[in-house]
Amino acid sequence: MKVAVVFWSGTGNTEAMARAVAEGARKAGAEAALLTSDEFGVEQVAAFDAFAFGCPAMGAEVLEEDSFDPMFTVCERALAGKKVALFGSYGWGDGEWMRSWEDRCADDGIARVAESVICQDTPDEDVLNQCRDLGAALVQ
Repeated sequence: MKVAVVFWSGTGNTEAMARAVAEGARKAGAEAALLTSDEFGVEQVAAFDAFAFGCPAMGAEVLEEDSFDPMFTVCERALAGKKVALFGSYGWGDGEWMRSWEDRCADDGIARVAESVICQDTPDEDVLNQCRDLGAALVQ
């Protein structure tokens, strides 16, 4: 099984989460590719069996608008019926950006394999373990 862990990170918090997701997928027996949103596109969707997307909250609790959201917008229709998980960090608010992203996925027929993982600021070991579990859930 091949898993794509696709993320955007401005401070390194979401990148740390992405690395833990990839680690969990690998420990569960998958081949996991760690890719930034600039390195991933819709033409790569067919090459993977499962996907974890990570993006922090930006601005008024939205996905990063210059790289991540445009990439996800192009890919989201191709993800219907695929194994998908979401994760990300935030510095303010209450996680509204993740709830909006989850609703967007549901509207597009994207069924998530597990609850999304979010954390405020730097992920602690508990959050990193949740990310590892998220990666493993993609492989099951």
